[in-house]
Amino acid sequence: MTQHLLLFDIDGTLIHADGAGRVALTRALASEFGIPDPRIHGGFAGRTDRAIASAALTSHGLEASEEGFARYAAAYLTHLPDTLLERPGRVLPGAKELVHALASRPDVVLAVLTGNFERAARLKLAHFELDSFFLDAGGFGDHHHDRNDVARAAEHALAAHVGDDAILWVIGDTPNDVRCARAIGARAVAVAAGFSTREELEAAEPDHLLDDLCDVERFLALLDET
Repeated sequence: MTQHLLLFDIDGTLIHADGAGRVALTRALASEFGIPDPRIHGGFAGRTDRAIASAALTSHGLEASEEGFARYAAAYLTHLPDTLLERPGRVLPGAKELVHALASRPDVVLAVLTGNFERAARLKLAHFELDSFFLDAGGFGDHHHDRNDVARAAEHALAAHVGDDAILWVIGDTPNDVRCARAIGARAVAVAAGFSTREELEAAEPDHLLDDLCDVERFLALLDET
């Protein structure tokens, strides 16, 4: 039986947290470093928390040293549970139904490949009641600025969970998700229900482009056709 290892992005693919991460990062600058009226500029889509946090520190005149980064990350993770409760986030259409169907298949292994810090990923998945579907191992944004490096780390971390001939899939909502799929030789499924437009995703040339995750049978057919 051919195994399929499916690596799901979180934000913009499975859930929309309505800016809970940005708010928590902003509060962390104020609470940990005493920055008055902090601002975090730029988009988060397709970036890692390591890259976002490092840029936020330097843009406020702080040194992005390991010590400074660790302090910032810890403060962020302290604020995130509260901001998740405060913001009207949601599971994106079809996401829970799809992962439930995939988790029931003996030929499928589910994990996440995300720019989130590992702890942030766990908090978000638990908040939206998706955590039970995914392995603890995966790819996270704690140590890498480049999404491709996160994908390589995920492939290495999950090697013990699948056979050498497993088919790899990356499911995400940004061109960076498509690019990191290519970095590990995975099939790329782009979902135009998140932060990138359909045109932007088409330009990245994924193997499959879906408007959303609502058509569970169509998604399952992609696996059966390989």
